[in-house]
Amino acid sequence: MIAQSDTETDAKYSDNFSVNTLTNKTSETLKSSATPLARNHWAQKHHYPTDKYNPNNIIETRVAKTNIAQTHMQQISIDCQSASLAVEAAVAIVINGIHYAVLMASPHQLEYLAVGFLFSEGLIQHSHELLDWEVTQLNDIENYQQFTQDSFMQDSFIKDSTNESLEFAQSLSSLQDYDIYVVELVLNQRCHQRIQAQRRQLAGRTGCGMCGITGLTQALPDLSIYRQNRQKADTPSLDCLLAIRQQVDTMQHTHQLTGAVHAAATMYNQQLYLFEDVGRHNALDKLIGWQLRNKVEISCVLMTSRLSIELVQKSIRGRIPWLVGMSAPTSTAVRVAERYGLGLAGFLRDNRVTYYSNYLDL
Repeated sequence: MIAQSDTETDAKYSDNFSVNTLTNKTSETLKSSATPLARNHWAQKHHYPTDKYNPNNIIETRVAKTNIAQTHMQQISIDCQSASLAVEAAVAIVINGIHYAVLMASPHQLEYLAVGFLFSEGLIQHSHELLDWEVTQLNDIENYQQFTQDSFMQDSFIKDSTNESLEFAQSLSSLQDYDIYVVELVLNQRCHQRIQAQRRQLAGRTGCGMCGITGLTQALPDLSIYRQNRQKADTPSLDCLLAIRQQVDTMQHTHQLTGAVHAAATMYNQQLYLFEDVGRHNALDKLIGWQLRNKVEISCVLMTSRLSIELVQKSIRGRIPWLVGMSAPTSTAVRVAERYGLGLAGFLRDNRVTYYSNYLDL
């Protein structure tokens, strides 16, 4: 049995391209990780010096003569620098030998990701239904060939392709561009029929929590059995939320390094547990997987992203009382949260938060 490390990655929430503010300790920690979360890449940064930047000048150069534009261009500074980029890996989920889905995710805490994903899909209800798991990285042509042959044959059976050999050779050569991990899971017999009935037909992209779902009832399920008692979900205070936000800001190292990952965080026993991923829905799945594996109850989850419908659905299934985002929710997310008793808040900033459901009556 091979499990991923439980060490939570840390970061300061920042959209800055430069990584000069990052400490050497953080950089060394990420570089020494068995599964790197970031890699360096040479990039060219074009920018105006702060004391010379004038938006009006930029507008003028669009309509001015060539010599004026050339003079203005001389003010632009160009720096070659090493940029840290978040690793985005293909994570193949194989359940009882069935190639179920491919997620684009950060290659960290993959056991939690897999458990949370299965729970969010409705394939498991409890963590004990997962009997065994193994995480493998595909890093040579022999691994690619063995794994993709099995996967390709299953897909070919569905599509009834007539050019199987040619397609397989072409797909094999393209895999060299990707970081690839395989998470093989063994579930009990009771879950097996659910797997066959609900198998996805497409890969799950980084920014999409519903890719591959073809039926409306699968994408927009009835979650009545997860309905929560509104009276039991105490509204978290602004001070409490700002305190959590401050801890997230100081602990989200991968985002500080790359500016390209989301986080899902919660407080449990006065300790912050933080889970990062290039996909916001993956980050929440990791948190839910951690919650199931450790059999703990939590009262509030903070997301560093907008609150879209798939995050609300996952939270309702996980019986999470409150979901709070640093950005806005969608109108559909609010309607569904209200229907099933999920507390929803957004725009958690330096001194404010906006409650959209389950808020106190004034």
